[in-house]
Amino acid sequence: MRRRVLLDALWREPSRLLWLACWSVAEALPSLTGGYAVARAVDDGFAAGRPGLGFAWLGVLAAAWAVAAVSARQVLLLIAGIVEPFRDDLLRRVVTGALRAGRGGDSAAVARMNHQVELARDAFGAIITVVRSFVFTLVSVAVGLSTLAPAVVPLVLPPVALGLGLFLVSLPSLARWQREFIVADERTAAAVAAMASGLRDVTACGGEERVAAEVGQAVTRQAASARALARVTATRTLSLAVGAWLPVVLLLAGAPWLVRQGITGGVILGTLTYVMQSLAPALGGLVQGLGVSGVRLAVTLERILHVPGPPVAHGDREPESARLVLRGVRFAYGTADQKAPEPVIDGLDLDVPEGDHLAVVGPSGIGKSTLAALVAGLLTPDEGEVLVGGVPAARVLPAARALIPQEAYVFPGTLAENLTYLAPGAPPERVDEAVAAFGLADLAQRCAGGPLDPAELSAGERQLIALARTYLSPARLVVLDESTCHLDPAAEARAEAAFAARGGTLVVVAHRISSALRAKRVLVMDGTRVRLGSHEEMVAASPLYADLVGHWTGLPAGAVAEDADVASGRRPEPAALGGDLNRLDA
Repeated sequence: MRRRVLLDALWREPSRLLWLACWSVAEALPSLTGGYAVARAVDDGFAAGRPGLGFAWLGVLAAAWAVAAVSARQVLLLIAGIVEPFRDDLLRRVVTGALRAGRGGDSAAVARMNHQVELARDAFGAIITVVRSFVFTLVSVAVGLSTLAPAVVPLVLPPVALGLGLFLVSLPSLARWQREFIVADERTAAAVAAMASGLRDVTACGGEERVAAEVGQAVTRQAASARALARVTATRTLSLAVGAWLPVVLLLAGAPWLVRQGITGGVILGTLTYVMQSLAPALGGLVQGLGVSGVRLAVTLERILHVPGPPVAHGDREPESARLVLRGVRFAYGTADQKAPEPVIDGLDLDVPEGDHLAVVGPSGIGKSTLAALVAGLLTPDEGEVLVGGVPAARVLPAARALIPQEAYVFPGTLAENLTYLAPGAPPERVDEAVAAFGLADLAQRCAGGPLDPAELSAGERQLIALARTYLSPARLVVLDESTCHLDPAAEARAEAAFAARGGTLVVVAHRISSALRAKRVLVMDGTRVRLGSHEEMVAASPLYADLVGHWTGLPAGAVAEDADVASGRRPEPAALGGDLNRLDA
């Protein structure tokens, strides 16, 4: 997986790699000409009494450095063109995985999104830089040495190869301890976050010592992994000593032998220039880059791309209908290390035929929004299945279903652009129909085709725009999760009536009890127990529902079914209560 991701990033644009190689050749000109120019400047110029020729050779080296400076800028731009799309793809994978998992609050997932993706991006860029630089420098130095004096090659290149080999052998241990350090860092962050979020309760219960000990253990484990990583990292010093400095020692110690072979002082100085000015910095950069950035990239990619179990397709199937079926659905919030978390929904069976209008009623915090997220495929049940037209909810094409939450999203742009976002091909008359159906005529006249500023819109206006946008969409299953909470009762009734007349299946998480009276059927949630039936059936069968309706109408529970005027919206709700179910946590 990691190798494929990296290769895909590198070969996304082969032409970019070709240009990178061309500019890298130009950038390596000082490595190619440096030692040779110094040797010729000494032997043919200054030592021969011709300083002009010596300065001319140094001028050649200066020109090579000028070309390298220009090339370095182009190299950085080309590397950025490879790394930034890699970062975008990686972040897209992480965000998609977190959304599919339905556990967006998990601290490890948050860390991967905000920190480890950036680490991977930086590490990938560093690796491309150092590996490219080392390869082109090594080739350039080898060519330069062979041209200058083939006799010195055995004193330089074999130690470089040996040092590089020692370093590569140590890489697996570096990767293992880097992985341990990252895992320990995540655990420490999770422990500290849990402590900070519950600090008041910890203090109130006198649990300071216990919590401090737990956090201390996480910190101790992280410190131990950091020390082990530092010990393994010390092998880089040995690699550099062999690969970068052993050639220098061999050249100095072998200087008398080289002189007897006819090697001049200028050639020896040029060879040292190749080693100290080109090879040693390039090898040091490679060891540092792979030893830190390479290991970090391998470990972070493993952490980012790791998905428990086989990958699951998402949003790829067209449902046969808008029929909604739940079979034995159980869902509980909590992480895997928690023992038997209390379920929010347990053993729920539900059959909502296409064309039905279902209202979900219950006290605040009872699980209504959780049910809406399960129906929309944003959450996956721990047990059972949620089917839309025979297709698991998580695999339903996004265009086939829509969930409107309380928070309505409006982006800067014209009203028409906002309304047709999910239906870009909607004809103008269809848009006008939505504007009229949701009471947006005044807003349309006010903005007069100009761009909207979401900050200047009221919460109710934003909700009306979101509702009309979904009305124009092709979604056959629509879930309104208290998405009319900022509308007055008349506007809410008009919106629900528009969706009911539109066709398809409508599920309304009721904000006011009047939504339940307008629905064909009512689902009453009372803890993990649910009851399903018409308004009249629920009044008779569910004390909770009868109590909610009685509070809303101000009538005895046995008389609420007769209050048809209020139910139809012909008479307003009692102002004292406002019909808000979230105020009735009985």
